[in-house]
Amino acid sequence: MIESALIFLVSYLIGSISFAIVIARVYGMPDPRSHGSGNPGATNMLRTGKKSAAVLTLLGDAAKGYAAVWLAQWATAVWGLPAIVPYLAALAAVLGHLFPVYFGFKGGKGVATALGVLLALDARLGGLTLATWLIVFAITRISSLSALIAAALAPLYGWLLIGRGPETGLLALLCGLVLARHHSNVRKLLSGEESAFKHR
Repeated sequence: MIESALIFLVSYLIGSISFAIVIARVYGMPDPRSHGSGNPGATNMLRTGKKSAAVLTLLGDAAKGYAAVWLAQWATAVWGLPAIVPYLAALAAVLGHLFPVYFGFKGGKGVATALGVLLALDARLGGLTLATWLIVFAITRISSLSALIAAALAPLYGWLLIGRGPETGLLALLCGLVLARHHSNVRKLLSGEESAFKHR
């Protein structure tokens, strides 16, 4: 029990590292929470015109999610913990991104971090979720819509690949948090105000 709680805490702290904010400071850019959509994530970083900053943010946010779950999987094997512990770590990492303790609990929307944890939990699950995002984005050029559909379908993929059980329930909760963080995007999509990325 103590070990599981420790893993949850460490995963939350790893998830709380906001790469958008860190990279913006390294680049000498303004805080991503102060411009564009106000979201500290890769999409908003891309709006600054610094593609390298956006790529590093995407990779960093995905990598921290992957690392948190990988560490939990290692600890689970070493300490003989229940198989659900890595899923709890995945949830903790996403919570850290959404509500980072280092940045006043004002975080991003969790898409890249969620992808990282899904890839670590099951490569097939992460791959299907990523493929969904890519297909929807290729058709619509709307990042938020791509994220919403991918997050909505990820629990279904988990149910098909992993089966019924508490693990799938945690996946649904995790993806539900990502969906909830996109509430403003849903309003814009419904009103036709959500912007699409232009072909360059």
